[in-house]
Amino acid sequence: MILRDVLPSPALRPYVRKHQIIRFVFGAMEALPFKAYSPRPEHCLIFLLRDQQKISYLDSSALQTHPKCTLNGQHTIVTNRYIARDFWALQIVLQPGALFRLTGIPSYELTNTFIDAEAVWGGEIRQAYEQMCNTDEVEKAIMVAEAFLEKIVQRSKRESHGIDQVSQLILWQNQSISIDKLADQACLSPRQFHRKFTERMGISPKVFDRIVRFEKAFRLKNVHPNLDWLTIAVNCGYYDYQHLVKDYKDFTNLSPPAFYEADTKAPERIFGLKED
Repeated sequence: MILRDVLPSPALRPYVRKHQIIRFVFGAMEALPFKAYSPRPEHCLIFLLRDQQKISYLDSSALQTHPKCTLNGQHTIVTNRYIARDFWALQIVLQPGALFRLTGIPSYELTNTFIDAEAVWGGEIRQAYEQMCNTDEVEKAIMVAEAFLEKIVQRSKRESHGIDQVSQLILWQNQSISIDKLADQACLSPRQFHRKFTERMGISPKVFDRIVRFEKAFRLKNVHPNLDWLTIAVNCGYYDYQHLVKDYKDFTNLSPPAFYEADTKAPERIFGLKED
């Protein structure tokens, strides 16, 4: 069983934050768990190298199947992910703004949804996917994926924008930052800043900032389960515990303790693994 993050090659780091390797194999008689996948500040390219997974949204009981090569937009809501018995995913987490730079698709068109990456890159990504499926070695699968991405990067004519640097700043910040100050840093008026940010990130800067803080709280509790919620709230830049509760309710429909309890039933918890 594998749950591991791998840094991309130096040439790809302006476009890729990390590769996530997820591999679970269940026996024929084992019950298959699902994962309540919380909102994270990320756009992803996902390769499902064995069996496909299905997902459902909280506002619908219908199950949808992720394509073998999926472009996942920014999510602001929980999705339930149902994995298969032989589940191997290479999830490539992109840098802020990279999805727009590589595809030209306004990111708001993919918010809270996903598309088949073959619709964007056709036979080229299909060929890379087939090569990846023909190996059981993680390093070889990553090598094929990176070779594909390097070709896409070379063809991309969209330059990095000040919005991308500002998004990085929000991503790694420890406290909330004034949106007006961020607009000044990007050399844009507040109205232009909001429009360009939504085009490249899929959501407004304020919502992106909230998701960044929410994810930090979520991960801090998973790493340090004995920490009380007030300490977590303060350490992640919230004014108080109730401020944290509001974000949990808005993004998961549950209180912090209730969502933490739901997350303990995720596949990686069953195997005693933790996300990096």
